[in-house]
Amino acid sequence: MQVSVETTQGLERRATITVPAATIDEKVKEFLKSEYRNRRINGFRQGKVPPNVLQKLFGTEARARAAQELMQSKYFEAIMQEKINPAGPPSIEPKVNEAGKDLEFVATFEVYPEVAVQGLDKIKVEQPDVTVTDKDVDGMLETLRKQHASWKEVKRKSKKGERITIDFTGRIDGEEFDGGKAEDFALELGEGRMIPGFEDDIIGMKTGEEKTIEVTFPEDYHAENLKGKKAEFDIVAKKVEEQVLPELNDEFVATFGVTDGGVEALKAEVRKNMERELKNTVQSKVKEQVLKGLVDNNDVDLPSAMVKQEIDGLRRQAMQRFGDNQAQMPELPANLFEEQAKERVKVGLLLGEVIRSNDIKVDDAKVDQIIANNASAYEDPEEVVAYYKGNEELLQQVRNVALEEQAVDFIIGQAKVSAKKASFDELMNPKQK
Repeated sequence: MQVSVETTQGLERRATITVPAATIDEKVKEFLKSEYRNRRINGFRQGKVPPNVLQKLFGTEARARAAQELMQSKYFEAIMQEKINPAGPPSIEPKVNEAGKDLEFVATFEVYPEVAVQGLDKIKVEQPDVTVTDKDVDGMLETLRKQHASWKEVKRKSKKGERITIDFTGRIDGEEFDGGKAEDFALELGEGRMIPGFEDDIIGMKTGEEKTIEVTFPEDYHAENLKGKKAEFDIVAKKVEEQVLPELNDEFVATFGVTDGGVEALKAEVRKNMERELKNTVQSKVKEQVLKGLVDNNDVDLPSAMVKQEIDGLRRQAMQRFGDNQAQMPELPANLFEEQAKERVKVGLLLGEVIRSNDIKVDDAKVDQIIANNASAYEDPEEVVAYYKGNEELLQQVRNVALEEQAVDFIIGQAKVSAKKASFDELMNPKQK
């Protein structure tokens, strides 16, 4: 077998591979003998058809199949022989495929880029310095109480934080518009569900009161025909309700599966969950900064095959969100995912080089730590840990995560890290800009 490899452009390579005529002729004979000799042919007993007859009847088909199989196998032999590491599947095209002649074909593929990571000491990371305080825990308990609150009707003016049931009819330039009308619409005042100004003008209304308000749709409103438009809404208040919070007692605690220890036990459980979520959020925000700095300080040629593969994966994930309806959905265009795919491929190549060049190996203690952290969110952590340890595929996924986290930790060790004080609420519930 003869192999010659040339660079066409960028990461693309073209390999011309020549297979001796004797090799493919022998492969054709094997196919004729194993795949075609038992065919039923008039004038011959089954399995007794002479080779020259098989060649005449099936030679062309057998050669096509033999060439296809040989081109695949010889391609892999060629890249191993030339010590080439393709970044994706090849495009294979036969050039010469005739009886008695050498089989010649061309394989076009991309290779992985040469990656040299630099500038790790230029990466800036702000490490959030946050602790869960007693006030944070009390705030979370208050949130839990609100989530389990009931509503009681009152005969007075509505206030922020209360619920009002209304009928409304909207008009623009005196004409009603689609989506601008509703009956028995329950609205919790202060939640910001409606367009700016709508809820503010309703606060203070009481049961039976009617009112007309004027508001303006935002310029970035999702409905094109309503962007920036001024509208009038006729409002009829039908019911006002105040929120009734459950008492913080053993009965309330029991709704969360806490049967021993009462309120203090619930507080301890809430704190544990908050600290776990805080740890994951801090880790995520630090990692985000590390990866951004890594990408910003390093240029890498991206194999289009890898980008395409990543696009396909992102597209599948997006389609899965449609559940049972995905069969009726058109294929989402590639350009929706292209930038994200390129970013992922670049991060993967750069992290891979950090791991390779610094000989980072999977730390079993790190693997156990990740599994324990994931398991702590479940009722029976030991059962979850055992499930991870007994599932090799799942365990390998965790090993991959651990290796990536170790690479990030290595970069943090080279980067410029500064602490930034913040509260739990600031970190976990950042205000939208």
